[in-house]
Amino acid sequence: MSQHQSSSIHQAVRNRDVPSLLSHWEQHCPDKPFLIWAPFEGEDKIWTYQEIGQDARRLAQGLSQRGISKGDKVLIHLDNRPEFILSWYACALIGAVAVTTNTRSVQNDIDYYVQKAEVVAVLSQDSYQPLFTNCLSQLSFIALTERDDELSFKALFADTEYRQTERHDTFDDFSIQFTSGTTSRPKAVVWTHGNAVWGALCNARNLGLQHDDICQSFLPLFHTNNQSYSLLGSLWVGGSYILQPKFSKTHFWRPALQYKASWASMIPFCLKALAEAPVPEHSFRFWAPAVTLPSFEEHFKVKTIGLYGMTETITQAIVCDTGRTGPEMSIGRPCNSYEISITKANGEPISEGETGDLYIRGVRGISLFKEYLNDPKATEGSFDDGWFDTGDRIRMDDNGDLFFADRNKDMLKVGGENVAASEIEQVIMASGLVSEVAVVGQPHSMLDEVPVAFVIPNPGVDLSGLEQQLLKHCKTLLADFKVIKSVHIETELPRSLLNKISKKELRDRLEEIRV
Repeated sequence: MSQHQSSSIHQAVRNRDVPSLLSHWEQHCPDKPFLIWAPFEGEDKIWTYQEIGQDARRLAQGLSQRGISKGDKVLIHLDNRPEFILSWYACALIGAVAVTTNTRSVQNDIDYYVQKAEVVAVLSQDSYQPLFTNCLSQLSFIALTERDDELSFKALFADTEYRQTERHDTFDDFSIQFTSGTTSRPKAVVWTHGNAVWGALCNARNLGLQHDDICQSFLPLFHTNNQSYSLLGSLWVGGSYILQPKFSKTHFWRPALQYKASWASMIPFCLKALAEAPVPEHSFRFWAPAVTLPSFEEHFKVKTIGLYGMTETITQAIVCDTGRTGPEMSIGRPCNSYEISITKANGEPISEGETGDLYIRGVRGISLFKEYLNDPKATEGSFDDGWFDTGDRIRMDDNGDLFFADRNKDMLKVGGENVAASEIEQVIMASGLVSEVAVVGQPHSMLDEVPVAFVIPNPGVDLSGLEQQLLKHCKTLLADFKVIKSVHIETELPRSLLNKISKKELRDRLEEIRV
């Protein structure tokens, strides 16, 4: 990246931190609705920009009084709910680092997250309290929603508001997200305040967001997609943000119609599910399901936008033009805010009709993540002469439009979740029931793919009960979306010329699961 480009990226986030994004709109439109909480049961609740700021500052003051200070890691283990956003923003005010984790995680995952991030406090829900049994000695406190005792989340709110005395530096740590890699343990991706501000402005510009836009949001808040695309993008333009517990085709349309939602970030599964029911008259201008789906646009009367981004790139490095209709399944073309390189095995750029490996170059700590926490080897190993190796392969059609081809062969995409096959394989091997295992993705009509295991059993193992034993073992140690869906018992596994297991051959044996 040229010095001029790098300077421009620095200038874009200069003198801005996450708290300044909200305070700007508190000053300019304090009474405008910002957060609209639309639960499946009970009444909706609305916070204006001023009200969300006041509540977050009261929570920040309470956290500060509990000893939380700049640089402390606070784990936010919450489902989609207002407390998540208040906690996330309160940490930003103090300068604490919000560690956001998948609520489908099991205790084994939680132990790792708390230790890896050196977490000092936890903000969670009463139903998840048992997950933290092993790490209580490391925590100064844990606060839970749905409680009225000393562990109550509500008790954290102070009577006075926190006063931020100075803006945080661009490269001050803001948050940590755990993302699956090709290793057996998720990597802790560190974002700075500069990263978050960059995500806010780029999402708004890439998607053409406006001040009167109303985002409907239901994807998990612990993840980049909702945090960056929907929440920060809305915050940049001073829009309104509808939050639902999760995606539900039964509960999708009620808030969309009531509050006149104009856009939503999705995954293709959502469109497939909604297509099964009648479509009412609505106010949506576009949906962003990661790929263009013109085949659905006429049915829904909504434009679809393809895009490509990941936790490490903060926002979209590739995106479709909001003013043009892209080809089916396209992810668009490179954004001018990043340098993109798609190369063949010999290092040469791909041509039309070819597929290659995707590399992205930007500015670390602003347009690219700062680092993998406490893992300099993994951080530096993910870059090649300044280019971030995404591990993904991209195809270019004859017109120059880009399409996602596949990912590192040991990575699965399960209903929008990235899953490392090696993590599942290590868990299965630890059962002591098999001598060898290969986990691959089986195509699935709604979830993209699901993990299945090909195994060679150990001598003397009861084959009739092997599948159920492995399923039970996996359910104990893995989040539900990582649990294998079936077990294929083999006497030997196919090998490549270098004696590696040929996972392609195993994948080719599997037919798509249609539901």
